[in-house]
Parts: sequence; structure tokens; C-alpha cells
Amino acid sequence: MGHPAPSITVPSSPPIYQSTAFDIADLDVLEKIHAGELQGDIYTRDSNPNHTALAESIAALEETEAGAVFASGMGALGSIFLTLAAAGDHVILAKAIYGKTMQLAHRMQRFGISVSTFDATKPDELTSLITDKTRFVLVETVSNPLLEVADIRALSNLLPAEIPLVVDSTFTTPELIKPCQLGASIVMHSASKYINGHGDVMLGLAAGSAVLMKRLNSTSSVFGQNANPFESWLCQRGLRTLPLRMNQICRTTLELARSLNGHPGVRRVYHPSLENHVSHEIAQRLYPLGTGGILSLELAGSGVDVVNTFMRAATSIPFAPTLADARTTMSHPASTSHRFMSPSARAAIGIRDELVRISVGLESFKQLRAELSAALDICSARS
Repeated sequence: MGHPAPSITVPSSPPIYQSTAFDIADLDVLEKIHAGELQGDIYTRDSNPNHTALAESIAALEETEAGAVFASGMGALGSIFLTLAAAGDHVILAKAIYGKTMQLAHRMQRFGISVSTFDATKPDELTSLITDKTRFVLVETVSNPLLEVADIRALSNLLPAEIPLVVDSTFTTPELIKPCQLGASIVMHSASKYINGHGDVMLGLAAGSAVLMKRLNSTSSVFGQNANPFESWLCQRGLRTLPLRMNQICRTTLELARSLNGHPGVRRVYHPSLENHVSHEIAQRLYPLGTGGILSLELAGSGVDVVNTFMRAATSIPFAPTLADARTTMSHPASTSHRFMSPSARAAIGIRDELVRISVGLESFKQLRAELSAALDICSARS
């Protein structure tokens, strides 16, 4: 009752399998599904055709054996921690990393997992931190929000084969780099960002070996970190325009970074294309197409007042505590992703109150330059 009649035609757009469970003919079929002898789904927390399609798509893009889908990027990271580490184990993270990722690592310490950090722009720092209890190393391709670039191949070469390198490639996507082809064991994404690209999905993805993805899927099911079918479908739709979006976004971001560098309203522009950036050389080598759509501006002036002035003046660029929408947005790391840190701790890693992160969207360079320059002019006039 309520099921559509069979059809000899195939829908041009994949259907949404918005179902909690799937009907099974008998116990023999059930056992064959469990054994992998038949392709089928049983319960959406474990698998769903929309999950499978998206997992296969990200695996193909990353050139890995398999993929996995989660409720969010943090869900993906949570599954990675819970799968790879246990009480008494040790993990190593880049110092410059998404604030919530660091919070997750600190909370894992209550379960007996110890955490060390290192400067991912200096691979040699990693060697002294590795112990016989180290279970994985986690870095970002390009850090949030100062855009420091990790040398994935160099880091991978320093690690024993049994210690996985996990790479968060949210900022870069497989259009710009494929970390598993450089030695990483797992690449993950907050697919809410560029992978989907339209600001209407909360989803996480991972890709790697079939064995590792099977383990992550099992953890996701047990801890309820699974995605839902509709958002998986939306993300699959977003993937169709990923190459076009990333191409334009990278080009516009590069032009903006160069044009705003030296503006009197800006103390510093953070973007790897600029020669004064700590990662300029490695970015030129690893990212010939660009490092994504993020640049950060440290405004001239002092404190949050100058940030408020800038945000209020840039009327068509909204403040939003996320990134990688089709529209350009701005965020304030000290008040959002890194607000859990003390001001001195933030300053120690270069995140000051005057820092604003810009997530460049699909608007024209001319429009964005005019809007940002006008807002910076107002800041300069008031300082």
C-alpha cells in the first residue's frame, strides 16, 4: 500500500529513499545481505541507498576503495576517534586546527586518550611525539582560520605504517588535493561546506580503505552518528557542480587576497598565495589550482569594535558561523570556532580579536572587492 508501481524507465534524478527500514523476503535473504552475498539494506541507521551512493561518489573523487557518510563533520571525526583510539592510547593533532576538533580531542581525555599537538608546517616536530601508544595523527590540509598548509606526503613518510594519518580536507575538497594519494589513510570532510556547497545540509564524509570504512560505519551505527537519506541526496546533488564552484571560488579568492593586501584598513591578509604567508612555498607546490575559498583579514585597529564596524559596513556580506555557502559570508573566529580558548591561548596561535574570516562565494570579484574595500575604508576612517 502506497508503493509506486514498477516502471521500465529510470528517473533522471536519483530517488530519495526516505525510509526507516527495508522489507526483506525471508531469513535466507537477510543472512545473504549480512554476509555481503546480496546487495541490500536493512535499517537506515546502518545503510541506505542514498548513503551508499554518496559514499561511493566521495570514494571515486578521492580515488580510494570506499567511503562513509555521517550526520556531520564532527560525527565523522567522532567516529574516527572512537574507532581508532581507546583508553590508554595517544593521538597527535596539529596545533592550528578547527576549534571544535580540539574540543573533541580534549573531551576524549576523560576516556583515557592522551593528546599531543605539533606545528603541521614543521613535519620534523612530529617524530619526537610518536610513542608505542600513538594510534593516529590528525591534520587539516589548510588550517582554520590562518590557512597554514600541511605537507601531507612529508608527514606520511615520517609515520610508521601502523599509524594512520587522518586528513581533514574540508577547505580544499578532492578538486584541489587528494590526501590519500599522498599517503594519508583517511580523508574526511564536513560535507556541509564545499562538498554540498549551498548551506542547506549538515553532513560528514570519510574515504579510505574498505577495511577502515567498514569499521567507521560500524562505529557510526552503534553511536548513532549516521546521516539521513534526504541530506545525502542533497549533497549528492551538490557534488555535480563541485568542479565549477571550486574553480570560480579559488580564482575570486586569489584576486581578493592580492587586491586587499596592503589596504590601510588591514593589518594583514592571510592567504597562502601571498609571499609573506608561512605556507606560500608549499602551497605553490601542492595547490596549483588554489587553496579554496577562505581568506582571513586581521583588521587595523584594536578589539571587537573594529570588527563590528567592518561587519556592519559590509551590508551584503552576512556574518555566519560557518563557511562554503554559495554566497559570501564572514565569521569571527575568536567569537565562534575558537571562543572556548582564552584570549592569551588564541593569541599564541595567531588568532586575535581583530581577525575576520571571509568565506568567498559565487559572486563576482568586482562586486566583492567593492563591498570589502568600502567597509575597510570606513574602518580606516574611524581608527
